[in-house]
Amino acid sequence: MRSLILSLIALTSVFTSYSQANMDADIAAIESKVIEWRRYFHQNPELSNREYNTAKKIAEHLKSLGMEVQTDIALTGVVGILKGNRPGKVLALRADIDALPVTERNDLDFKSTVTTTFRGVETGVMHACGHDTHIAILMGVAEIFAKNNDFKGTIKFIFQPAEEGAPPGEEGGAELMVKEGVLKNPDVDAIFGLHISSQQPVGLISYKPGGIMAASQSFEITVKGKQTHGSQPWGGVDPIMAAVKIIDGLQTIISRESPLTQEAAVLSIGKITGGVRSNIIPEEVQIVGTLRTLDKGMQAYINKRMEEMVPAIAAAYRAEASIEIATGYPITYNDPALTAQMLPSLQEAAGAANVIETKAVTGAEDFSFFAQEVPGLYFFLGGKAPGGQQAYPHHTPDFKIDESGMLLGVKAFIQLSMDYLNN
Repeated sequence: MRSLILSLIALTSVFTSYSQANMDADIAAIESKVIEWRRYFHQNPELSNREYNTAKKIAEHLKSLGMEVQTDIALTGVVGILKGNRPGKVLALRADIDALPVTERNDLDFKSTVTTTFRGVETGVMHACGHDTHIAILMGVAEIFAKNNDFKGTIKFIFQPAEEGAPPGEEGGAELMVKEGVLKNPDVDAIFGLHISSQQPVGLISYKPGGIMAASQSFEITVKGKQTHGSQPWGGVDPIMAAVKIIDGLQTIISRESPLTQEAAVLSIGKITGGVRSNIIPEEVQIVGTLRTLDKGMQAYINKRMEEMVPAIAAAYRAEASIEIATGYPITYNDPALTAQMLPSLQEAAGAANVIETKAVTGAEDFSFFAQEVPGLYFFLGGKAPGGQQAYPHHTPDFKIDESGMLLGVKAFIQLSMDYLNN
């Protein structure tokens, strides 16, 4: 009996080694497919909550791999469920799938020429944040695991719509997916996500325990005055002057009241509208902006001061003002214990010297809604070409990614998944 048991152990060891060898070969072989998928999605981008063809192509791929596929989650989300050959934990891997209302300026064979109307404005549509690469990477990971299911437990492949925010009046994104039960049945134990970076060199992975990306809140201010002729401002109440002072005052909350040595905070105004011509002082002005915070206590304090300051400053100029602050996205939080546990896996995938701890960034991510529910790990993947190539920021018409960086994303997801589930 003892010799039989030893023989079975040896056979299992050989099978595992053979399976791992196959998996390594598959990772190397899948790069051309990942690039092909990425170019398809780049050339055929779709805005948030409108990713119909994107979702269809993803679902067709997952079904072709023989896994259970769920569609129409949070309107256009797709989930693939793959079981390993042994019972164990449930792990989720997430990719966002939406594009942005940006007109592409790159000279690429697969450049986006898609146009649409967004909030009444004619615009191009572009994967100007790299979500096309995220989709392609996760499709590649799904294909490899479908061929090599020698792992414990279950993997949920979550393809999430509307990361950039649902259109006005609609729900969407990770928050809606969570509300609709994407982390249940089977219940997810942990979730991993990545974001490619145009300004981080190919081959590097960066991470941070705790808060890695900021909470994001949008706000809208309405300033009401009394309309009058521009030649006689004393005949009315100027909401533009009050708006200027409100904007100036809000910045002092950051510069004079926020402990910035504790964590960063940013308040930016993105839009001011009011008036129709040069010689009419209007009745009303709208101000739209964003607040980014990395500490819950600071966020609560800044929100409170904004709500106090806006009507008070307006009143000082005989105007009235109200402010609405959206709940927004929470802080993207990497569970410290999970991060420490999985750091060796990232180092195995990229090489220890190529995995660096980074500072938090004031960008925001709705992966945060998943990480509020279960332990999460979110990291950045290098996408900047080596050498002197200029790195254009995300969300710009010139944004581009070096496709050679995507294979490390595949490797990292696979290494993380195998180590988390099997160990």
